[in-house]
Amino acid sequence: MKLIWLGHSGFRLEIADQVLLIDPWLDGNPAFPEDRKGEATAGATAIVLTHGHGDHSSSTLAIAKELSIPVYGIYDLISWWSETEGIEGIGFNKGGTVMAGDVAITMVNALHSSSIGGVDGPQYAGAEAGYMISGEGKTIYVSGDTDVTADMAIWNDLHAPEIGILCAGGWFTMNMSRAAYAAEKFFNFKTVIPCHYKTFPILEQSAEAMIEALPDVDVIEPEVMVAIDL
Repeated sequence: MKLIWLGHSGFRLEIADQVLLIDPWLDGNPAFPEDRKGEATAGATAIVLTHGHGDHSSSTLAIAKELSIPVYGIYDLISWWSETEGIEGIGFNKGGTVMAGDVAITMVNALHSSSIGGVDGPQYAGAEAGYMISGEGKTIYVSGDTDVTADMAIWNDLHAPEIGILCAGGWFTMNMSRAAYAAEKFFNFKTVIPCHYKTFPILEQSAEAMIEALPDVDVIEPEVMVAIDL
């Protein structure tokens, strides 16, 4: 299993028979080198989208159309895009599990907001979500954009994820300390990978607070386009 950070909250996850692009914001992402876009998307089999905000979704339609791959995400947004944009969409909802080849994707709750830009201002884009992604005998929790929520204890009981990809930049989501609290309080992670940080000056620039708070967890500060073997 291989994970590659695409900057901000974007990841390329090579798992079982799938190459999943999670929130692949590539165009206009100051943390992503645009000359490596082809490398980042090569062989992708599907896109997994947590919510509609542009720093997560704005490259989705272009990539889906260019590669002719499906997009997995909240039913409201995905069904609308399927009808209006002609993409293959797999729309489902929280608590639901769908299969992408040999990989199980379960949508779980997140605590944030979700909209996309329109001519008259922000437009409804369904609800924000996170995911439990299971394959190769392991489960990864992708938090999406969220704050700490007590629901996390239930998800750990149901899914027991070994790996957590946690938003941790603060201001718009949990910061490093709150994400570390969630990891310690509700989960039994072996590995935690922070995201949604460094991209802009307003966000946290270091994972040191998380590393210090989780001495028994392998906290990996990802580097853009550098593979992590899980």
